[in-house]
Amino acid sequence: MSSSPEIIAHIDGGSRGNPGPAAYGVAIETAQGEPVAAFGKFIGETTNNFAEYQGLLAALEYALKHGYPRLRVLTDSQLMARQISGQYKVRSPDLKLLHEKARGLIARLESFSIRHVYREHNREADRLANQAMDEAEHGTAVPVAPAPHAPARPASPPGLPKPQSIAATFQNGVLHPHTQLPLFDGEEVELEIRRKK
Repeated sequence: MSSSPEIIAHIDGGSRGNPGPAAYGVAIETAQGEPVAAFGKFIGETTNNFAEYQGLLAALEYALKHGYPRLRVLTDSQLMARQISGQYKVRSPDLKLLHEKARGLIARLESFSIRHVYREHNREADRLANQAMDEAEHGTAVPVAPAPHAPARPASPPGLPKPQSIAATFQNGVLHPHTQLPLFDGEEVELEIRRKK
C-alpha cells in the first residue's frame, strides 16, 4: 500500500445559458478533510459539460504541479464521471479533446478515481464556480482556459454583442487569445488593451 498522500478534489462547472458565461470551481482537501486549496475560474462562454471538464483538468494539473500523486475526484457531473471511467463514450468533438487531455494527465498519477456525487455534497465547488461567474459579470475577472479549444460558435451572432473581456498572450508580434472568440471570418472589431498587473 502506497504511503503517498492522497487529496480529494470537489469539482464543479457551470454555465448560465448553456452555452453562456461559464466557470469552474475546485475545492481540494486531504483525506482527513483538511483544506488544501480552493479556486474558481471564469472561462468565457461555453457549455456546462465543457466547464465541468475544465474543472477536472484544473484539479489534475494542481495535483501534478504540487506533488500529489494520488487524487480522488468528486463531481456532480454524472456524464463526465462516466466518460472518464469508461462507462460512456465521448461523442462531442469538443469534449473529446478535453477527455484525451484528462486521460493523459491521469496516466501520470500514481492513483486516480472519480465518483459522481449529488449537488448538495459539492456545495463549495459550486459556490466557487458561481463566484467566478459573478465576478466576470461585474467586470472583475477575465476568462482563463487551461484547455486548448472551446466549443464552436455560431457563424454570426444576432444583433450587436456586448463588449467581451478576454485574456491573451502577445508572442512574436501576434496576440493569441486564451479562449475562442465569438467572431466570424472577416468581422472587424475594436480592440482595447490593458496590461495584466
